[in-house]
Amino acid sequence: MSITINGNAVALPDDPRVSLLDLLRDRLHLHGTKKGCDQGACGACTLLVDGERILSCLALAVQYEGRSVTTIEGLGAADSLHPLQAAFVEHDGFQCGYCTPGQICSAVAMIDEARRGIPSHVTGDLSAQGPIALDPDELRERMSGNLCRCGAHNGIVAAIAEYAEGSLAVAEAAE
Repeated sequence: MSITINGNAVALPDDPRVSLLDLLRDRLHLHGTKKGCDQGACGACTLLVDGERILSCLALAVQYEGRSVTTIEGLGAADSLHPLQAAFVEHDGFQCGYCTPGQICSAVAMIDEARRGIPSHVTGDLSAQGPIALDPDELRERMSGNLCRCGAHNGIVAAIAEYAEGSLAVAEAAE
């Protein structure tokens, strides 16, 4: 029994009570995913499973047997940042940096959700087909599960908005 983490097969822990977050941090020494509240309320532990965002503190590692997990370490590297990571740097979308990995992983999946036309609580036209425009209200609503406590929120929103604009434009051009 294994799980794929950042492209590498990893054996699942023998103890079925180990959370995905604890597997990553304590056993695999992947410290990019943060343990914030450990109750699913802050979003610091957000990562991607098969491209969808989940809260790893609420997930048992054994639930994800055979699935593909991407952490912040799997999105980019120091010498080749993911475009959203670069946007966070450009827009000062981090201050203490604690929430940054969860914010970035969540935003990557959130933009894909909007591209697929999945509505949020504030989506104006639920009958529209195709990508949903990420105006500031839409973006903030979709990212509301990821908290920033140090004051970098405006930089985070600006970075995600810039990346989303380019990402959605590339997707529309490909269609």
